[in-house]
Amino acid sequence: MSLNLVTLLYLIASVCFIQALKGLSHPTTSIRGNLFGMVGMAIAVFTTAALILRISGGNLLGMGWVLLGLVVGGAYGAYRARTVEMTQMPELVAFFHSMIGLAAVFIAVAAVAEPNAFGIAARGDPIPTGNRLELFLGAAIGAITFSGSVIAFGKLSGKYKFRLFQGAPVTFGGQHLLNLVLGLATIGLGLVFTFTGNWSAFFAMLALSFVLGVLIIIPIGGADMPVVVSMLNSYSGWAAAGIGFSLNNSMLIIAGSLVGSSGAILSYIMCKAMNRSFFNVILGGFGGEASAAAGPAAAQRAVKSGSADDAAFILGNAETVIIVPGYGLAVARAQHAVKELALKLTEKGVTVKYAIHPVAGRMPGHMNVLLAEAEVPYDQVFEMEDINSEFGQADVAIILGANDVVNPAAHTKGSPIYGMPILEAYKAKTVIVNKRSMAAGYAGLDNELFYMDKTMMVFGDAKKVVEDMAKAIE
Repeated sequence: MSLNLVTLLYLIASVCFIQALKGLSHPTTSIRGNLFGMVGMAIAVFTTAALILRISGGNLLGMGWVLLGLVVGGAYGAYRARTVEMTQMPELVAFFHSMIGLAAVFIAVAAVAEPNAFGIAARGDPIPTGNRLELFLGAAIGAITFSGSVIAFGKLSGKYKFRLFQGAPVTFGGQHLLNLVLGLATIGLGLVFTFTGNWSAFFAMLALSFVLGVLIIIPIGGADMPVVVSMLNSYSGWAAAGIGFSLNNSMLIIAGSLVGSSGAILSYIMCKAMNRSFFNVILGGFGGEASAAAGPAAAQRAVKSGSADDAAFILGNAETVIIVPGYGLAVARAQHAVKELALKLTEKGVTVKYAIHPVAGRMPGHMNVLLAEAEVPYDQVFEMEDINSEFGQADVAIILGANDVVNPAAHTKGSPIYGMPILEAYKAKTVIVNKRSMAAGYAGLDNELFYMDKTMMVFGDAKKVVEDMAKAIE
C-alpha cells in the first residue's frame, strides 16, 4: 500500500469521525453518527494494519500479534456492548477511558525502549528532542487518564467498600499543595527526559503521573461525576494525540484531537449545567459538606404519600404531563414501562413530554440513551432550556428516580448547589415523585420539593410502580 493511498484513507476516516461527532449531537441522527464512527474506525484500523505490514517488510509474525490483539479486544468490546446494563454504562465508559490511557502509556514505553521500531530514530541514535517531548506528554496524560479512570470507575459503580472507590469526596490536609508539588515534579522530570533522554526520569515521571491521576479524582464528590467522565474522555483524546505526534501517525493525531476537543467542550457544558467552574470541580469536593443536611432530622419530616392508583387517577385526569427521568429509573430498568405509561396517557388525549437535565444520571446523555433504548419518540424529549418554561402550565410533573436535578435548593443562597440550573418541576400544578425511600440524592442534600403541599410521594421500585400506574389507567 502506497503512502499516498494511506494518506487518502486516513483522510476519509477523519471525515467519517467528524460526521460521527456531528451525528451524535442529536438523538435523531445518533444512529447515523454511530455508523460513521464505525466505518471510520474500520478504515483507520485496517489502513494502519496494512501500513505496519509494509513498514515491517511483510513480517507475518509481528502482524499476527497485531491481529490477535484486534480479535481479542474487538471480541471483548462486542461482548461488553451486548451485555452491559444501562446502570453500568458510566462504569463501562470510565473503563474504556482507562484502557485508552494505558495503551498510550504502553506505546510510549515501547517507543522509548525501541525507537527504531517505530521509525522515530535509527538504531543506536538518540530520540530527537521533539519526539521525547511528545512521548513525555502522551505518557503523562495517559497515566493520569488510566489511574483517574480507575477511581472514577469505582465511584460510579458504588459496589466496592474500598474508601477511594466510594462516592463521598476523599480529602485531607495539604491535599492541594501535594497535588501542586507532584504536578510540578512530574513536569520537571518530563523536561529532564525531554532534554537528556534519561530513562530514570521518564519512569519516575510515569509513576508520579499514576499517583497524580488518583489524587485529582478522589476529592471529587459523586455529584460531579458527569463532569469527571467527560473530562477523562478529553484526557484520553489528548493522550492519543500526543502519542500520534511521536509516531508521526496523522490518523491518531486527528482522532485524538477530535476526542480531546469534544470532551473539553462537553466538560464545559456539564460545568455550566451545574453552575461550576472546571477548576472548581477538579480542586473541590462537591457534595462533601452536604451530607449533614440530609441527616435524621430531615428524614423525620412529614410528606404526603399515595399509591400507584392515586397517581394514575391524577395522571389520567390531566391535560399535560411532564416526565422527569433520573438515575433511579435506570436502576429499576423501568424505561419500557414508562413508555407504555406514556402511550396509555397519549391514547386518553394527554400531552406527554420528557424533561432531560444535562447531568441527570451518572454520565452525560445517560437519560437520552435510556429513553432511546425504549424507543421513546424523539419529538417528546426536551432538554432543560426548552422545557423549563412549560412546567408552570403543566398539570402534572412526574419525577421518576431524580433528585438533585429538581431540587429547589439550587435557588437558595448558601446551598452547596446554589446557582445550579435545575428542571423547575416545582412549578407544576401537581408533582408526583417516585422514590424507593426518602434517602438523599447523590449530592447528599434534602429536597424541599418532596415536602410541598402539592407533592405526592409514591414509594417503591420504579418499574413496579409505573407498571401499576399503567394498569390503573383505563
